[in-house]
Amino acid sequence: MEAPPRGGPYEPDPLHWLIRRISGYASREIGPQTPLAECGLDSVAMLGLFGEIEEGFGPLLDPEDFWVYPSVGALAHQLAARRARRDADRRIRPAFVLGGPGGPHPAVTAGLHRGSAAYRTCLDRVDEALRPHVGCSVAALLRDGGPGPHRAALAPPVTFAVGYALARTLLDAGVRPVAVVGHGTGELAAAVIAGALPLAEAAALAALSGGCAQRLPGGGGMLAVCADPDEALAAAAEPGVHVGAVNAARAVVLSGRLDALARTRDALSAEGVASRLLPTGHAYHSPLMAPAVPRLRALASGTVSERPRTAYYSTVYGCRWAEPLGVDYWAAQVTSPVRFAEAVRRMLRREAPTHVVEIAPKAVLTPYVRRIGGAAGPSCFPVCDGPGSGTADLAGTLSALDARPVADGAVRW
Repeated sequence: MEAPPRGGPYEPDPLHWLIRRISGYASREIGPQTPLAECGLDSVAMLGLFGEIEEGFGPLLDPEDFWVYPSVGALAHQLAARRARRDADRRIRPAFVLGGPGGPHPAVTAGLHRGSAAYRTCLDRVDEALRPHVGCSVAALLRDGGPGPHRAALAPPVTFAVGYALARTLLDAGVRPVAVVGHGTGELAAAVIAGALPLAEAAALAALSGGCAQRLPGGGGMLAVCADPDEALAAAAEPGVHVGAVNAARAVVLSGRLDALARTRDALSAEGVASRLLPTGHAYHSPLMAPAVPRLRALASGTVSERPRTAYYSTVYGCRWAEPLGVDYWAAQVTSPVRFAEAVRRMLRREAPTHVVEIAPKAVLTPYVRRIGGAAGPSCFPVCDGPGSGTADLAGTLSALDARPVADGAVRW
C-alpha cells in the first residue's frame, strides 16, 4: 500500500496504478512494456478503466488516447505529464510549430508588414541573408505580392523568411519557447530559433532547397488523405506512391507522380475515403526527390551547425534531436516522410507546453496539433493566418503568451 505524501492530498503513481487496474481487468499480470492492444480489454473494460482514470486523476485523457500510446508505460507517462501540467503554476510554457510551404499567398504578411515595425525589422534581417542566394528581395514579394512565391525555387525561401521573422518577433518580445518543431521547410527556421543553425547558413539552405527542386522535372504531386498511412497505401496499390507526411490520426499526405496520384484518388474515392490534391509541383518528401540530393550535398557540404540549445523535435526522425543539423540531416529530409504527428506527440508528452503557436504564412498545422493534444492538451493558435492578419493578431498572440509589446512599443497599433 502506498503511503500518502505529507502536506497534500494523496494521488497514486500513474504507472503502478495503471498496472494494477489493467492487470485486474485482464486477469493476468501486466508490465510497463505490455502493448495495450495485447491486454485483452473489451469495450466494457475500457469504459470502466476510463471512468476510474477520471475518478482518480480527473479529466486528463480522451478515450482514444488508449490506442495512441503503444504500451501501458507510455500511457502512464502521458498521464503523469498531463497531471503535472494540470498541477503546475500558471507559468506559460510555449512551444513553436513552424510550418512548411503550402502554396503561400502573395503578400501573405502584408498586414503585419504595414503595421509592425518589429516584424519589418526581423523580415529585413532575413531578407538580407537570403538576397545573395535568391537574387531578389523576398521582403518585397511579401510586401507587394506577385507570382514569385508560387515558383518552386522561391517557395522555401519565402516560407523560411516568414517563419524566421515571425518567430524572431516573438523572441524579441520576450517569448521563450520550451521546444520547437518544424514541418518541411519549417525545420530550417526552427533550427535557427533553436540555436542549431546560424541565420546565414539556414538562408543558404532554404535557397538551395528551392533551387534543387526547381531543377527537377515536373509531374509530381502530393495528395492529402483522410486515412492512416497503411490504409491509404493499401487502397492506392500504386508502386510509385509513397507516404510524404503523417500529420495526425487519419491525416496523411501521399507523394508520387500525378498520374499515379490520380489513380490513387479514384481508388480511395471508391473506398469512401476523402482526398485532396495539394498545390505543389513536386512529390516532396519521397524517393522521387532523390535526384536533388547530390547537388544539395555538394553545395551544402560546408554547412556549420551546433547542437540545439532549445529542445528541437525532428520531423525527419519523429523524436527530439540533440545532435548538430549538418548536411546529412538536410539530405535525409529531402526524401524522408514528415513524421509530424510522432514528433508533436513526443514533444507534448515530454515538454508539457501550455501553449503551441503555429508560425507560418497561414494556419495549417494548428488543427492537427489540437487533435494530437486532445481535450486536455495545450492551447493552440496561429500567429498569422494569411494576408488578413495584422498587428491585432500579433498583439493577441503576445497577450496570450503574457509577453510585452515588441521592441518596447515599436508595434504601431
